[in-house]
Amino acid sequence: MYIIDREKNRISKLKQKSFSELKFREREHLQEWIANNPTSLGEELLIIQKEFSGFSETNERLDLLALDKLGNLVIIENKLDDSGKDVTWQVIKYASYCASLTKQDILKIYQDFLGTTAIAQDKISEFFDNREISEILLNQGLNSQRLILVAANFRIEVTSSVLWLMNFKIRLQCFKVTPFELNDQLFLNVEQILPTKDTEDFAISIATKAQEEIEVQETLKNRHHIRLKFWEQFINASNQKNNLFSNNSPSKENWIGKGIGMSGVNINLAASSSYCRSEIIFNRGSKEENKELFDFVYKMKDKIESEFGAELTWERMDENVTCRIKYQLDGVNYFEETDWQKMNEFLIDASVRMEKAFKEPIKKLNNYSKRK
Repeated sequence: MYIIDREKNRISKLKQKSFSELKFREREHLQEWIANNPTSLGEELLIIQKEFSGFSETNERLDLLALDKLGNLVIIENKLDDSGKDVTWQVIKYASYCASLTKQDILKIYQDFLGTTAIAQDKISEFFDNREISEILLNQGLNSQRLILVAANFRIEVTSSVLWLMNFKIRLQCFKVTPFELNDQLFLNVEQILPTKDTEDFAISIATKAQEEIEVQETLKNRHHIRLKFWEQFINASNQKNNLFSNNSPSKENWIGKGIGMSGVNINLAASSSYCRSEIIFNRGSKEENKELFDFVYKMKDKIESEFGAELTWERMDENVTCRIKYQLDGVNYFEETDWQKMNEFLIDASVRMEKAFKEPIKKLNNYSKRK
């Protein structure tokens, strides 16, 4: 690996190092790097536990446990300068242990990892693009678990067994991690060496097709029909009071929304099996811009809440692209038609008050955005 010097129009070779030379350790360093930046493995992953040992009748620990965007459990095993010869067998054992984990097991594992800092259901919902937790399928199928091996060097015993296992549709990847040094700077190269990209794309297409088939089955359970029916009656009820959502059509999603005077800043109404809420969403595409606009409006928090007539929940959501300001009613369920009137009254009242409270702040926000 070389570094480019634009001014001199030259390249300088980086010195390849070993982790042991640099005094890096597996658990303290490599594991933490991946846990805090799982996209280094080439995709969005949600780390739900480190050093997981919740297996019955064994004290073995897997390094990192994660979820991918299809709801599969991902077992990540890290080694430093040498993979060892038994790591493949090691992760296969972990996968077999994890195969029986239910959704509730996974939620508990993640909640233990988070402690009291956040709610596991909410974080998982956010990872799956704010889908309801009841709709998210986790760890479906006895062979849906994925295996990722990370090491500086892989022995032939490992690469040979990985290639053989891939013939049986076991999703197993090997990432080679190499530290480099230049003067006082250190660099880390993360490279997927197995499977090849073409093979990986084929495996992903199989998993995607299976997930689509499961989602079709979910649709057949009438969930979308209930949503359409709920939003249809809500819009009718809302139109009798005001025209705020008169241009909306019933949706199969669990939310509907409309603009409030600024592109990318909307007022949304959301309904689920446990709550309904009115919210202001900042989603202008840029994470940095969303946070900046949220902070600008937050300075007017007292005045906005005074105009609204109640305290709002302000969620900057630093880990997410979007930001949210919400007013929520818990303990209602849109699957229960007996709750619909209560939800209608709450959502109509909250949305009208929210639009009024944010009218002037959004004007100021527009002016602020144009001056930047």
